[in-house]
Amino acid sequence: MGFDTPGGPEVFRAETLDLPQPGPDQLLIEVSHAGVNRPDVIQRQGFYPPPPGASPIPGLEVSGKVVAIGPGVAPEMLNRRVCALVSGGGYAEYCLAHAAHCLSVPPHMDMAEAAAIPETLFTVWHNVFERGFAVDGETLLVHGGTSGIGTMAIQLAKAFELDVVTTAGSEEKCNAARELGADLAINYKTEDFVEKVNDFTGGKGADVILDMVSGDYVQRNLDCLAVDGRHVTIAVLGGLKAEINMAKLMSKRQVMTGSTLRPRSDEFKALLADEIYTHAWPLFEDRTIAPVMDTTFPLAEVSAAHARMEAGDHIGKIVLEVRPAE
Repeated sequence: MGFDTPGGPEVFRAETLDLPQPGPDQLLIEVSHAGVNRPDVIQRQGFYPPPPGASPIPGLEVSGKVVAIGPGVAPEMLNRRVCALVSGGGYAEYCLAHAAHCLSVPPHMDMAEAAAIPETLFTVWHNVFERGFAVDGETLLVHGGTSGIGTMAIQLAKAFELDVVTTAGSEEKCNAARELGADLAINYKTEDFVEKVNDFTGGKGADVILDMVSGDYVQRNLDCLAVDGRHVTIAVLGGLKAEINMAKLMSKRQVMTGSTLRPRSDEFKALLADEIYTHAWPLFEDRTIAPVMDTTFPLAEVSAAHARMEAGDHIGKIVLEVRPAE
């Protein structure tokens, strides 16, 4: 599925392209399912072009069967069920991936679930644990607790014995976050999250904040971020710019950082995948963690999938079924 010009969900149209051929260290996946993510929406709107060399087709995560391998890929990868982080091309029947960016799907895992994991898992692991340096016993504040990122962050943080505070826009979503393990879920439409976080932590504040909002949330985040706390930005849904009190930041020795995953090098993503495979993937293999699934749409209904994401009513992951199960 592609589009000719940026626009609303209705711009998607089917297209037929040549079958891609795997190059060195690449493999070809016969796609079963593809995850839908906010960057896909922003790309469709014309504000997030794919990095050089990436497929112009949206889609940053897929599950499926390996049907061809390029030079340097182990022969035993053929016919393996995998899920993969990709730089584009997921909304298609076949998708290229780097072998080192794939995770083997355990036999018990549904392929729709598998497609819902890579983008959020890689993003949360890198930003909460690598950039945010979160450790057991600390408090994590994650905004958008019922988004794909939020549901993944809550579960991972609880698995590694962090206290978790989250925000959401309705009592239904707050209850869903609590069911996932959030220690405190705040309805940001009716409650002041700064006050609630400080109360919950006895005035200390959160040690790590995973922020997808930016804009005027940033100073509010810093107001409930602990001394030596880490503020990690992964999206700017609330605005590109923020005004902050630098004197307060200095006095509390707070650290501000952020990242985008898609343009990072293949080498970086391979190292990240290796760390995830060692430390986080066993939690999915034994079902300690499972992705929260919202709705699965046929690939032909990708416009409806994007419309649901933009409406903001979803809880968990939206997935496209590319190839119906046999």
